[in-house]
Amino acid sequence: MFAAYRSLQELPAGFGPTALAIGNFDGVHVGHARIFQEVVRIARAGQWQAMTLTFDPHPTRIVAPDRIPRLLTSVPARLDLFRGLGLDAVLVLPFTAEVARLDAEEFVGAILVSKLAARAVVVGPNFRFGRGQAGHVATLESLGRRFGFQVHLVEPVRCRGELVSSSGVRRLIEQGSVSRAMRMLGRPFSVEGRIVRGHGVGAKQAVPTLNLAHETEVLPARGVYMTCTFDPDSGRRWPSVTNIGVRPTFDGADLSIETFLLRPLDGDTPSRISLAFWRRIRDEIKFPSAEQLRAQILRDAAAAEKFFRRLEAAQPKEILT
Repeated sequence: MFAAYRSLQELPAGFGPTALAIGNFDGVHVGHARIFQEVVRIARAGQWQAMTLTFDPHPTRIVAPDRIPRLLTSVPARLDLFRGLGLDAVLVLPFTAEVARLDAEEFVGAILVSKLAARAVVVGPNFRFGRGQAGHVATLESLGRRFGFQVHLVEPVRCRGELVSSSGVRRLIEQGSVSRAMRMLGRPFSVEGRIVRGHGVGAKQAVPTLNLAHETEVLPARGVYMTCTFDPDSGRRWPSVTNIGVRPTFDGADLSIETFLLRPLDGDTPSRISLAFWRRIRDEIKFPSAEQLRAQILRDAAAAEKFFRRLEAAQPKEILT
């Protein structure tokens, strides 16, 4: 059973031993997945717990607040992804000024050894830790020999020649290149949030849509996308077309996320949804009339229908149904 701990105090007495990955793991991309695969392999061989140590808030919020990245995944989303990758437990360590002041030896001794009973630590070659990020892989290996744990290196993953990284995924999404980002993530990028009332203009003059108040720090570039809409409460899924933009045909000014479902709603309107972005269709365009906008939306829907039919034929049906 997967366990998530939000502080060192929540860890049960005698916790461990563990095989452990350490990092922010924003986005939980295919490079991170490779690290977790190694953690699970080592843990199963040693009959230990497969675990990750991550942080909230992002350490830069404390040590470099002028360089805080926009996050791809919330902590709850990361926890769901960790669970899906076979980990047994995660510690979401509150990153405070006190934690930031721990030097490399103090961090390893007080947390990895005393609290997490680490027997193996799996990291990438650019891993840094401790006050001022002074600790590196050689430091960790030296401390491992002293404290009795092994260090395992996992090389970075490349996708079509490009190094996979959270910053790279973020850049692709913000450019609207959601298909390329999907290859790095190993799944479509998702945006989550509440359903809210829209301006009502589109429903009257074009087509009815679900309007999302997003809770995600990173959004795809303005435009129209093929998406899959998921209701986390009921488990319902719909192929869909989503517009991110300002509704220029109706002289809008505020950014909105509007989704047109390609299948009947069949029930109550969900209170929350998650949008998985599969492919970009086009830029957002100002049309001369609502009728022309509606005609274009229907063309977009037809293109998306064709795409999702092919996808359903090639992929497991639970992707969409």
